[in-house]
Amino acid sequence: MRSLAVLTAAAAVSLMLTAPAAATPAIWKWRAVHSTDGMASAWGEVAIHQFGHVVDGKLEDTRGKGCAWAVLRSQDSRNGRWREHGFFNCVPGVGTFSKDYRNTRQVRVQVCRGTAKRPTGECSAWKTILRPGQ
Repeated sequence: MRSLAVLTAAAAVSLMLTAPAAATPAIWKWRAVHSTDGMASAWGEVAIHQFGHVVDGKLEDTRGKGCAWAVLRSQDSRNGRWREHGFFNCVPGVGTFSKDYRNTRQVRVQVCRGTAKRPTGECSAWKTILRPGQ
């Protein structure tokens, strides 16, 4: 009888440990977002880490004039303020970027064309890539 109780308790603990992990994936991918002229693209994944989320992405620039930009916009969960951070690639081909987020309500991405200093136009619509809790 005692061994049956121990086995039942062990099975219950193993179910409790595996159920939440299966419900929330640790990494998920976001599909490509393209600038309106089709000369820039960005895609990547979001990973959960100990203190929040990490957005890893790839930014592709084709042989057009100027640079490709990926602009990440995040909303702080504490005060609701939006912050932007941009990454650019001025070399034809694929470059990478990464941004760590803590205390964020959502993250959006937009892909634009621009110069080496700032995005100037041909921007895509904003695409939500992270919304914790939904």
